[in-house]
Amino acid sequence: MENFLLRLGDNTARSMGRLTLNPLKHLDIIGTIMVFLVGIGWAKPVPVDFRNLRNPKRDMIWVAAAGPVTNFALAALSALALRVIMHFEPAFSQFSLASMFLNPVSLMLGFSVYINLLLCLFNLIPVPPLDGGRVVVGILPHRQALAYSRIEPYGMMIIIVLVFFTKIFQYVLAPLLDLGIRLLAGSQSGLIYALTGFLLR
Repeated sequence: MENFLLRLGDNTARSMGRLTLNPLKHLDIIGTIMVFLVGIGWAKPVPVDFRNLRNPKRDMIWVAAAGPVTNFALAALSALALRVIMHFEPAFSQFSLASMFLNPVSLMLGFSVYINLLLCLFNLIPVPPLDGGRVVVGILPHRQALAYSRIEPYGMMIIIVLVFFTKIFQYVLAPLLDLGIRLLAGSQSGLIYALTGFLLR
C-alpha cells in the first residue's frame, strides 16, 4: 500500500516510518483494546496526505480500493494453493514427514482464505474511515463528498453499532463471504468452515 502511495505522489507513509514490516509501528492501542472488549478492533490507518496525490479525488478511490483488492488477491492465492495441496495430498499421505508439514500449511491457507475475504468485505462497508467509505467519498460530487466525509470522526462507532446491533453480518456479509469461499475454494470449502468454526466459536 505504501509503495502504491509513492507511485501516486504521496510519501507521507515513508516520512513517518511506516514502510516497515514491524507490526508495532502499525499498532493502534485503542483498536487493540477494543478487540478484547468488544471483539472488533483496528490498526493505525495508512497515513495519506491527499493533497500530495496527483489527482486527489480520483486517486482517493484507488488508494481506498487497494486494501480490499489486496485482501481478495491473498484469499484467491491461498485458495489456489490449498486446492493444489489437497489435490496431491493422497500422494503425500504415505510420507509421514510430508503430511506433518502439509497439514498445518493447509489449515493456515484455509484460515487465510476466510480472514482475507472477511476483511475485504468488511472494509467495503461504505462508512468512512473504512475503505468503502473512502471510495464513496471519491465517487460523489464535491459537495456531497464533503458532507459525507464529515461522518468519519463517528465512523468507528457507527460500524460497531452496525456489527453488534443490526443484522448486517447475518444478511449481508455472511452470504457474500459464503459465496466467495465457495467460488475460490470449491470442494475445500468444508475444510475452511470446519477450521474457522473451531477457531471463531
